[in-house]
Amino acid sequence: MHGRVKVKTTAQQEEEKRKEREKKLKIYVAARDACFSKRKEGVCDDEALQLTQQLLSSNPDFATLWNYRREILMHLETVKDRDEMQNIYEAELSFLEACLKVNPKSYGSWHHRGWVSARLPRPDWARELSLCDRCLSLDDRNFHCWDYRRMVVKVSGVPVDQELEFSDRLIGSNFSNYSSWHYRSTLLPLLHPQTPEAGQEPPHASSPRGPQSHRVCEEQLLKEYELVQNAFFTDPNDQSAWFYYRWLLGRAEREETVSCVYVSREDERVAVAFSRPVNICDLPPGTINDVANEHNLTVHWTGSHTHRDCALYTGRVESWCRDTATDQELFRSELSVEKTSVLQSELQSVKQLQELEPLNKWCLLTIILLMRALDPLGYEKETLAHFQTLKQVDSMRSEYYSDLCSKFMIENTILKMEYAEVRVFSITDRNLTSLCHLDQLLLVTHINLSSNRLQRLPPQFAMLQCLEVLEADNNFLENLEGVYHLPRLQEVSLKNNSILSCRCSFRAQISVSSGTPVLGIGSFCDLCSYLAAYK
Repeated sequence: MHGRVKVKTTAQQEEEKRKEREKKLKIYVAARDACFSKRKEGVCDDEALQLTQQLLSSNPDFATLWNYRREILMHLETVKDRDEMQNIYEAELSFLEACLKVNPKSYGSWHHRGWVSARLPRPDWARELSLCDRCLSLDDRNFHCWDYRRMVVKVSGVPVDQELEFSDRLIGSNFSNYSSWHYRSTLLPLLHPQTPEAGQEPPHASSPRGPQSHRVCEEQLLKEYELVQNAFFTDPNDQSAWFYYRWLLGRAEREETVSCVYVSREDERVAVAFSRPVNICDLPPGTINDVANEHNLTVHWTGSHTHRDCALYTGRVESWCRDTATDQELFRSELSVEKTSVLQSELQSVKQLQELEPLNKWCLLTIILLMRALDPLGYEKETLAHFQTLKQVDSMRSEYYSDLCSKFMIENTILKMEYAEVRVFSITDRNLTSLCHLDQLLLVTHINLSSNRLQRLPPQFAMLQCLEVLEADNNFLENLEGVYHLPRLQEVSLKNNSILSCRCSFRAQISVSSGTPVLGIGSFCDLCSYLAAYK
């Protein structure tokens, strides 16, 4: 191995090694049993501390012994003064360095070091950072060390710009350092956050996402594009830089909003679409059924400090108030002239790289993402063509690409629907494999998903509270879990599917015209009988 000549051992040598192993094992087992006995008896003395050190020096992944060692140290805190504990804990840190030399990725050793550092009367954080530097120089993907470093940085108050310089050094020495790229993505939003536009409130301080949900300012983004381009041109097949580039092309997490409020006087219903699932209250009976009165409703989302107003005017049977996907910048961010120019240049550069590396999946995927960022509708045909190539080049992930392509097609269809100002959503014969953004379809009355590859209508399909007509012929649907809570649904067409089960409480009337079964929801014939006849 590694150029060494393999030396054959005799039977006598093997026997000597076996006896030596047995001797070490007996010593180890005796020390382990002694530790267990002392712990059972509640003994926390220096001998126990020495025994655990002896065992952990050879096997630093013995979690029970680390727990016992912490119990001993906490006992010593009650009988020793501050200076004595400082010396004991410093000796403990030296012992831990020896354990990390045995196994640099020992869960127990890193956890115990964090525990010791937090209890040290006078911690030396510079020493801890230096240790992290040494460990990462040996293995720049040691995630135990990265986790520990983040803890040290947070507790000791290391400036963010200093840590960003640290990531610069590691990336400069190794473009393939995925951990450094990821660390950089957590630092940039803190050091270079995008300034909120006029009239736009910054995220609330109590937001669970905190300040990291900020976008990175455009000036810094443009610098990052140049940095990461150098990386993937150096090694086009290394995924680290491509992942980071994809993060740069993405956007911040979606802000928590009440995206749509729909009011129906006739049904006495208020349907609310939130940017994430929430628990809401029921509308009291008789609240909005008076046709002669105007009703003004306000939906408050207390957890995110946001609200949405909606007015149901006199004589109107329904009303709604919402932001469009375009208004919310839901699918792409509004680009400045400078950023558009830079992204166009990036697209040309990646296309040049793709000419040199025609089978490079990262090039193809990045071209798609750049086209999405620049003009999703204008580049729609080219994007679909690139997806077909991707599935051939990277066949093991073809289903992932199908789902991602489905997501982009749905986004484009929503944009087209909103530009046309209609409430009909139609996407047929496009090999659709999954459904998403259903919260954007709350107002849709007619949806056509025929001739695709859908296997299910998910529970989130219940968000289509205004849906009256559903067409989903020629798919691979196996159940109807998503259609049980659609109060206005009147017609369903499900030809040529593979539906295996349904809720017997869901009832329908079947009318057949020219071989086309149509279900009229709300009448009283068991759907199961229909499925048995038309499977």
